[in-house]
Amino acid sequence: MRNLGLLVARLVLGGYLAVHGAQKLFGAFGGRGLAGTAEGFDRLGLRPAKAAAVLAGASEFGGGLLTATGIADPLGPLAIAGTMAVAATTHRQKGPLNAKGGFELPLTNLAGALALLSAGPGKLRLGPALPRPLRRLAVAGGAMLAGISLFQLLAPKPPAVPQPPAAT
Repeated sequence: MRNLGLLVARLVLGGYLAVHGAQKLFGAFGGRGLAGTAEGFDRLGLRPAKAAAVLAGASEFGGGLLTATGIADPLGPLAIAGTMAVAATTHRQKGPLNAKGGFELPLTNLAGALALLSAGPGKLRLGPALPRPLRRLAVAGGAMLAGISLFQLLAPKPPAVPQPPAAT
């Protein structure tokens, strides 16, 4: 029963995050595509915006596929957790509820990814786990990338310098 529950959790979380990543990267499923995602990320202060959009989309798409299949565990849930930590932070000022654009959904996805990180993929998976040395490297790299993104969002921004009026 445990393995079936983990499979369902992996398929739901991984499937939805793969679709969400495909929206960002390819404009699939009614998404904005890379250009639209980069434009939104620029407004949020994630720079360079296009690189951040590629990283977020690839983390969601790839992390979702790896989570759903159980291949190279824990890389999939780790990618999702890092991306959702940043996503929850971007929505923090709108409060906790999704109805107001808040962080409810990314926080829920983060919790699901952390639960799968803790529990493992179960026996019903398509591929082997990541070898232990690569697992440590993946955790360190993922934490570093998430940390850089979080720093960009949370660091105080310098005040805007007023521009002199253009000569006519």
